[in-house]
Amino acid sequence: MKALALIYRAVLFAALLFSIVPGLYSQTSPAPPDDVAAQALKFTAIYSAIERDYMDPVDADHAIFDGGIRGMLSSLDPFCAFLDRDQFDTMKQQARGESIGFGSILYVSVGKVLILQITQGSPSFRAGLAPGDEVVSVNGQRLARLDFQSLIDLLKSSRSRPAKLGVIHPGRLIPEDISLRPAEVALPSVDKTFLWAPGIAYVHIASFEGKTPEEVVTALDGMDAPHLKGLFLDLRDDHGGLVDSATAVASLFLKKGQIVLTTRGRKMPEQVFHVPQMPKHYDLPIVVLVNGDTASAAEVLAAALQEHDRAVIAGVPTYGKGVVQSVQELSEGTGLAITAGQYFTPSGRSIQRPLPGTALTFASLSPSAEAPVTPTAGSTGKDSAGMHGPKFQTDSGRPVTIGGGVTPDVAIAGHTDDPWFEFITQRGYLTSYAESFLTTHSGKAEDIQITKEMLDDFRDTLLRNGVRVPDEFWSKDQDILKLKMKVELTSLVDGLERSEELATKSDAQAQQAAALFPRVNEILKGH
Repeated sequence: MKALALIYRAVLFAALLFSIVPGLYSQTSPAPPDDVAAQALKFTAIYSAIERDYMDPVDADHAIFDGGIRGMLSSLDPFCAFLDRDQFDTMKQQARGESIGFGSILYVSVGKVLILQITQGSPSFRAGLAPGDEVVSVNGQRLARLDFQSLIDLLKSSRSRPAKLGVIHPGRLIPEDISLRPAEVALPSVDKTFLWAPGIAYVHIASFEGKTPEEVVTALDGMDAPHLKGLFLDLRDDHGGLVDSATAVASLFLKKGQIVLTTRGRKMPEQVFHVPQMPKHYDLPIVVLVNGDTASAAEVLAAALQEHDRAVIAGVPTYGKGVVQSVQELSEGTGLAITAGQYFTPSGRSIQRPLPGTALTFASLSPSAEAPVTPTAGSTGKDSAGMHGPKFQTDSGRPVTIGGGVTPDVAIAGHTDDPWFEFITQRGYLTSYAESFLTTHSGKAEDIQITKEMLDDFRDTLLRNGVRVPDEFWSKDQDILKLKMKVELTSLVDGLERSEELATKSDAQAQQAAALFPRVNEILKGH
């Protein structure tokens, strides 16, 4: 009887898994289609054999939830996940703003921890973590070596104190070390605004939330919008958020009726988002700066502005996350996060980058891209092999690429810190030195000159603390050391806002992007 009860439970949860797709199964709907029933029977037959013949008693929850269901989801794409009762409760608590910690929702199986959702403005968000990232170590302890309960205990004990995570991003092999401190903070989604130059407004959007459109309007109006000559919109390290918010921000700059994006999935009706009549509209020239961590809703905004020839996109190709995700409640207080569809740009291309070995292996196209269309929505032609296939253009006929993410109109490489400099900044040596320096010096930070004597003193401080200072790094890092030391001093003396402005204006990639304003019209015409 126990075996029969467990088999019934397996069938029940298989049915519940499929019940998220309308019409397939529910308590009041007809029996599942033959193909679904057949697959469920395969699952129960295998589970029955395991429960009957395996050398030790089988934990049903572990076998079904952690093995069967999570294994099934992991074969689809990095964004699908099953949430047990505790994980689903945590997600709902975060939605109510009640959680304290790093701001990330995890799903856990033996030896594997995957990030499902990141709370906007949380320590995890600020550290660059994103859905699909895999946590492989916590405070130096490799998770693959732990049994399930030890893994749960480690994660629970780590979320309330500073932790160092080893994280592998989707499509990459080498872990990145990320340090986190638990916090409960409410950060604005538009976190940096200032005049880059007379008449040029700089706005950095950190995430897209319900308040973001209003914050953009407030920022522009606060910089005397009627007299602005250009908007420098920085979307670097913006991991996305609410697509409705990104659509509303795009509508501040596009014409009424223009397409911002389309969403489509196998079981969700295609929905086209047009620009509504907005109480505010800005016609100023725009340069948008993006990088490899510009993702999701931020890519929706960048693509819409690019394809309607409304802004010059500069930087490096964006992340390429263009899926519509939904989280639904199942029985017993559990939940399911599933990829329900994809976003498509105004021309009909997907911004989701191919993820080999998953259901997102190949780029998708919207139905409108499968047939000849007008230049404003893309056009068809022959590819290099002579076969007919879709090609994509902006409203004015400039070609845009398919394959995931947004390819900038003007490529500008960003700066990458070398391992030594990254080490001393992550360990806080520059911050500590700045604090020590200010104990014997006073005055405005802008009046403090970073001299050779200061750098030599900093080097001696590192050596006294047992930190190696290789000549190969020390000599080539002089300029970035001076800048970072100035930024740290400015932060301590004049505040974070002023120091971030200094750091941004000193950023070579941002400087090159801002220099494009005299050529905006020329670039948008394809010259």
